[in-house]
Amino acid sequence: MAKGEAARPQRTSRRKAGAGTPAGPDMVQLLTPEGERIERSTGANGVEYSVDFSDEEYRGLYRDLAIVRKLDIEANALCRQGELSIWASLAGQEAAQVGAGRAMRPQDMAFPTYREHGVLYCRGIDPIMPLSLFRGVDQGGWDSDKYKFNMYTIVIGAQSLHGTGYAMGINFDGKVGTSDGEAVMAFMGDGATSQGDVHESMVYAGVFNAPIVFFVQNNQFAISEPLERQTRVPLYQRSSGYGFPGVRVDGNDVLASYAVAKHAMDHARTGNGPMLVEAYTYRMGPHTTTDDPTRYRESAELEEWKAKDPILRMRSFLEKQKVADDAFFASVDADAQEIATDLRDRVLAMPNPQPVSLFDNVYPHGSPLVDAQRAEFTTYHASFEGSAH
Repeated sequence: MAKGEAARPQRTSRRKAGAGTPAGPDMVQLLTPEGERIERSTGANGVEYSVDFSDEEYRGLYRDLAIVRKLDIEANALCRQGELSIWASLAGQEAAQVGAGRAMRPQDMAFPTYREHGVLYCRGIDPIMPLSLFRGVDQGGWDSDKYKFNMYTIVIGAQSLHGTGYAMGINFDGKVGTSDGEAVMAFMGDGATSQGDVHESMVYAGVFNAPIVFFVQNNQFAISEPLERQTRVPLYQRSSGYGFPGVRVDGNDVLASYAVAKHAMDHARTGNGPMLVEAYTYRMGPHTTTDDPTRYRESAELEEWKAKDPILRMRSFLEKQKVADDAFFASVDADAQEIATDLRDRVLAMPNPQPVSLFDNVYPHGSPLVDAQRAEFTTYHASFEGSAH
C-alpha cells in the first residue's frame, strides 16, 4: 500500500496479540523460542529438514546475528541523528537473512530489496556500502558481479523480475543441472507479493523452470497493512498456482532458515525449478525511520514477538548445549561494538559529493549530450557562488 497511509492520523489496522501466530503443523522449525533443539522437521512440501553443524559453526551463526543487529542499531541511530536520510531496519529478521545468506554458495546470485543488510553482510560486502547509499553519497558502491549480490532495489517487487530474468539466463547458458550449478535467490517482504511484478516473475519462473528461490520475509506488515488484509491463504501456498513448491519456515530460527534455504537453492541449481520460501518472522521496528508503527499495531503484539527474538533464541541454545560461555558472548559484544564504532566513524568522514559528479557515470564512454548538460549545469551552479542565497 502507499506510504502515505501510514501517516494518516487514525489507526488504520488493529489486531489482537497472537493474530500473527501461524496455525497448523506446516512451519519448519529446528529451534524452539526457548532454545530447545528439534532434530528434524517436515515442511508442507514433504521434505524433512535438519542441520549438522560443528560447535564452531553454531557459534559463527550467533556471531553473525549479533553483529548484524548491532550494525543495524548503529545505522538507525545515525539516521535519527540526521547523518542518513532514511533507514530500513531489519530488527527481528536477522535469523531469516543470516540463514538464507549463509545457505547460498559463492556462485549463487542474490537480488535484494532495501532491507537485506544481513544477507549483504554474509556475502562479504563492507557494511559501509548501503550507508553511503542512504546518506546520498552514491547510488550504491559494491560490484554486483564480484559479490553476486545485486544493488538494493527500492521499487517494491522489481527485484523479482531482475532475479527471474537472471535465472532464465543461467538456464539458457547451461549452468544448471548439477550439484555445483548456479541458482538465484530473490528477496522480498510480504507486501511485495501483492505487486504485479512478483506475480509476473513467478509465472515466467514456473514456465521456464528457472533456478530461482523467492525468499519472502513475512514480517506481518506491508508498512501498515497487516497480512490478513493482503491474502486469503498463507503466502507459501500461492506457489502452487504457478506450478512449483512452497514451504513455510520459522524465520526467527536461524537453523531452520538455513536448512530450508539450502534445500531450496539445491533444488533450483540441480534443474528442478523454482521454489517459494515464506520465512515467518516479525518486523520489530518501523517500516523505515519515516514510519510510526504505534499507529497500526498493538504493543502487546510486539511484546509477544520479543519472546521469539532470534538472537536470544540462539544464545539460549548455545548455553543449554554448553557450546558457548560468558566469555564468548562478551567477546562477540565487544567485536560488534568495535565494528559498529568503526562504521560510524567512516560514515561521518564521508565527503559530500560535488553536484556535478552526477554526470560522471551516465555512460561508460561519455556522450556529447551529457557533456553539454554537464557544461550547462556547471555554469548554472557557478552562478550561485558568493550569493547569500
